[in-house]
Amino acid sequence: MTAANPWPLVTTSDAATAVAGARLSGARLSAALYDTLKARLLEGKYDAGEKIVVETVRQEFGVSKQPVMDALRRLSSDKLVEIIPQVGCQVASYGTQEVEDFFTLFGGFEGTIAGVAALRRTENQLLELDLISARVDGLLTSDDPAVRAHGYRIYNREFHAAIHKMAHSRIMAETSQRMWDLSDFLINTTGVVNPLSSALEERQHDHHRITDALRARDADAARSAMEQHIVGTISVIRDESVSVEL
Repeated sequence: MTAANPWPLVTTSDAATAVAGARLSGARLSAALYDTLKARLLEGKYDAGEKIVVETVRQEFGVSKQPVMDALRRLSSDKLVEIIPQVGCQVASYGTQEVEDFFTLFGGFEGTIAGVAALRRTENQLLELDLISARVDGLLTSDDPAVRAHGYRIYNREFHAAIHKMAHSRIMAETSQRMWDLSDFLINTTGVVNPLSSALEERQHDHHRITDALRARDADAARSAMEQHIVGTISVIRDESVSVEL
């Protein structure tokens, strides 16, 4: 049986359903709107720098202005949008150096978690990781870039969440969740259609190296493999961006 994800991935369709449900049940709309807008941002439904018009969102979901503003403020604290006084709200935009700095920092953090996980993981948790990895393997047979990109985003989050559970550290998992959100956002606002789909084999090879180190309870190898995997995202983004320009 697969254990519950400590930070389940919310897709755009899931989030939109949540908004409708919240309206019917009287639950707090701002939280549901936050989930919906965040899912759109992480899936690249908005371009970097694109304006998010409060009135448009309000009309789309049939709500008042207040819950929309509350949701946007939370997204601003997540560094996914920017609220500019007297101007409005726009999707956050990051320069190349900022993106590279983030993945360098992120790689070190995730590497630390992987090292801890190698020493604390259970056999059942390793089995769960293998099952998730098999789903990624299944994507390798697809010739559809959209299927590969979307599937990888979902299963990749599940793969890394499983490793976080191995570390048995709530503070590590909760801190990492926010960084994973920003990672997905940065990858999906590069302007590349179906990002990472061209590098799926390489990314999965990294996953196998990480899994082998976890299986061997080799903390140093797990830390190194994970850090290289995350930092390697920089070169994948760069290569795919160059392909778009050609």
